[in-house]
Amino acid sequence: MNHFFCSCGNELYFENSKCLCCQSEVGFYAETRSMHVVGGETGMRRCANGSEFGVCNWVIAKDNPYIYCTACRLNLVVPDLSRPGNLELWGKMEVAKRRALHTVLTYGLPVLQEEGDVCPPLLLQFLLPDPGCQVMTGHDDGLITLNLLEADDAIREHNRKSLNEPYRTLLGHFRHELGHYYWSRWFEHDPAAGEVLPAFRELFGDERADYGRALQSYYANGPEPDWQLSRISAYSTMHPWEDWAETWAHYLYIMDALETIKSFGLQMRKGRADQSIFSKEKALLPAPFEKKAPDEMLVALHRWANMSPAINELALSLGHDHLAPFVLSAPVVKKLHFIHCMIERQQAKTSEAKAKAKVSSTPSGAGSGQPPVKPAQRGTVSNPGGTMSPSGLAPAPATSTAPVPMPAPAQTPMQPQTASR
Repeated sequence: MNHFFCSCGNELYFENSKCLCCQSEVGFYAETRSMHVVGGETGMRRCANGSEFGVCNWVIAKDNPYIYCTACRLNLVVPDLSRPGNLELWGKMEVAKRRALHTVLTYGLPVLQEEGDVCPPLLLQFLLPDPGCQVMTGHDDGLITLNLLEADDAIREHNRKSLNEPYRTLLGHFRHELGHYYWSRWFEHDPAAGEVLPAFRELFGDERADYGRALQSYYANGPEPDWQLSRISAYSTMHPWEDWAETWAHYLYIMDALETIKSFGLQMRKGRADQSIFSKEKALLPAPFEKKAPDEMLVALHRWANMSPAINELALSLGHDHLAPFVLSAPVVKKLHFIHCMIERQQAKTSEAKAKAKVSSTPSGAGSGQPPVKPAQRGTVSNPGGTMSPSGLAPAPATSTAPVPMPAPAQTPMQPQTASR
């Protein structure tokens, strides 16, 4: 994460909504990935979830047809805010969500659905379990479900211990589930998926293996022995989908940390920068990336290998556990390189599409100031855990427990799912 500056010169941080020096109202503008002063003649206004509920500090242009920012337009279901404690839990979820989205937006990855997009839209629902409704955090065909109780620090720590995990964070949940979304986008819905699926299967395994059986086997028998030799986490052994999502989350975890280190001017330890910890030969990939040298990825990983011990020691000095309790084996390095190449592949496709659109005509959607094309209609069901918030339009009343009809929603409400994939 970069750090930012107010127009008065005072340093700002990603979650700031006010400059403590000049007292200006500020917020993050996703289109330029920078902080802006809000109100007056600035041309900026707050996202409705910020002005109404105080859970978002992103801003949008005053002439934007939507009342929500890019991040909040993804919300399909928000918690019932009439229930005590839900606003605080939702606010914590939103902080983590915005950090995860900042990363993928920085990489230029698609977030909002645009005209001609063959992939289902990325949507999120924040659900609260009750005796008649079990909620599992997961992804299903573009829809990410978050168990709101994970935002309770005590509950999340209990879950971490019961699952014997070294690390469990809200930001990690969002990174992981976004990994599932982009896997679906690139390997399931992309017409050119056949070009990269063989390489995925060679590195991660065959995703056609029965997921339900794999899930039962994992919780009945535990992870594969010696999983550290080829996986980033024990959960990665469960199924190739989970290996991808866990490795994807770790890629974002490393890259975000390195960006923060660079932004604040922290220095690498002297005498360690030239050590070749990771082998270039072992990071080479199968087709279609067989000619992609891993140099850029290895530079980043060497920087991380040199900085992470200091980060762990700093955490221990402050009374916390290790912040980087992971080991990067050679197979994991190769998988990280593959993810790096897949991101570059998407960036190249996006650049090509923008160039073609500029030549042909002005594109519709987020970049043109017009609402995106409405996706195909999907059914809605009553949901006891939250309220419907059609992306881009006014939210439903906080006390409602079912979808509220809204005029021409930018994204049609979808049927909630609780699958763990």
